[in-house]
Amino acid sequence: MPPIIRLIETPEEMSLVEELQRLVWPGSETDVVPAHLLITAVHNGGLVLGAFLEKQMVGFIFGFPGLETTPDGPRAKHCSHMMGIHPQYRDGGLGFALKRAQWQMVRHQGLDHVTWTYDPLMSRNAYLNIARLGAVCNTYRRSEYGDMRDGLNVGLPSDRFQVDWWINTRRVERRLGKRARPTLSLESITEAELHPLYPVSAGPSAWPRPPEHVPPLGGHLLLAEIPGDFLALKDADFSLARDWRFFSRELFETAFAAGYLVTDYVFDRADGFPRGFYVLTHGETPFGKILS
Repeated sequence: MPPIIRLIETPEEMSLVEELQRLVWPGSETDVVPAHLLITAVHNGGLVLGAFLEKQMVGFIFGFPGLETTPDGPRAKHCSHMMGIHPQYRDGGLGFALKRAQWQMVRHQGLDHVTWTYDPLMSRNAYLNIARLGAVCNTYRRSEYGDMRDGLNVGLPSDRFQVDWWINTRRVERRLGKRARPTLSLESITEAELHPLYPVSAGPSAWPRPPEHVPPLGGHLLLAEIPGDFLALKDADFSLARDWRFFSRELFETAFAAGYLVTDYVFDRADGFPRGFYVLTHGETPFGKILS
């Protein structure tokens, strides 16, 4: 049975959102967005949407209007601050369904730009945000939230991508429409003669290790590998997780400064273990049809 997704507006249901946050990000009560703030946001243009299965809230998404600086002055946008899925219901399409509902609601508000942040080493989030939703990114924010204390983030700098979701574009509509564009496979990338920017030592019995230095960047397209399961890697080898954080920080800051844009993400299990690859685009590309 598909989930029921609807607006959340009452104090009682905002308390359910609080409880779900504690399940998704355990260990830090101070990081829970309280019900009174959620209520204030929705009474002033914000959106809280909940996903329900048999009357149980199993997911939510929360965002609010914001302003961004442009050469022509301040411009309105929607800031999508938080989305959480009950741990027992992940990887079942709830995140996509919630974002699609948000897409519809924000368009009704007359806005065309949505931004949010996520950890660029989280493969599940990269696949949803970039590959399935059609967001793009050329903004890297170091330690965006300072020292975080919840169980998912404790101990590592809270570096984040800030993504741009231009919700009225053909790129996004092709991904969220009834006939959604299929996501890229590693095979299709290989057929386009796009090869990884750097080798990553990995295998079924070893965690992937980043190279010691970021290689020179060049060409219209880059394929940058990250760990396919960063949380599992972090639990197994925290020092290696820190290596990936600082390598990827240097990589993406260098690429964005050089004019590259994250335009797609490929997730692959062909060799028996998860691998993830960002596609970065610079200027006009002969593979534009693949990336559209």
